[in-house]
Amino acid sequence: MKPLIIGIAGGSGSGKSTVARRIADALTPASVAFLDMDAYYRNHVELTLEERRRVNWDHPDAFDFDLLAAQLARLARGLAVEKPVYDFVSHLRDTHTVTVPPADVVVIDGILLFVDGRVRERCDVKVFVDTDADVRLIRRIRRDTRTRGRPLDEILEQYETTVQPMHLQFVEPSKRYADIIVPRGGHNAVAIDLIIATIRHRLRGGPE
Repeated sequence: MKPLIIGIAGGSGSGKSTVARRIADALTPASVAFLDMDAYYRNHVELTLEERRRVNWDHPDAFDFDLLAAQLARLARGLAVEKPVYDFVSHLRDTHTVTVPPADVVVIDGILLFVDGRVRERCDVKVFVDTDADVRLIRRIRRDTRTRGRPLDEILEQYETTVQPMHLQFVEPSKRYADIIVPRGGHNAVAIDLIIATIRHRLRGGPE
């Protein structure tokens, strides 16, 4: 059976990963494979570290949509893929990849997931996680200081110059492509339960 591909989009810090994990945990015994759109940033080896830091990583051009669309197509055919690994400290892809095996359900999340038409068409269920800007900023600060080793002033400068403007220009408008919009992110148990019920229905072969 063709795997069911679930796309989860939303702003940085909106709670996409939390929603994805709760969906996956509820789908047992179905097998679930994960893709994170952050792994598909372009690999600018030709730039210095300082130049890479100045790249607008929140613009659609920062992503390798060709590779992402090709790997989604392989997973849709029941084939494994070699997902890139991205280092957020050096702003480069790692030398090794991660094997993502075929699965009953493929869950992919990313801020600009619905911007590319090829990727949208691969998503059988499209979810947009909608969270207030102040909450997203707080979560981003916590994440980037703890796991990406970035100073607060750099985080805030990036938020003001690229993250928020690109959210308004690209991320927020992509919400119109969603089948389901989840306010309050991973804390919205009712919305997540509805998504899980929809996926289970589709896995049983129910009509779309």
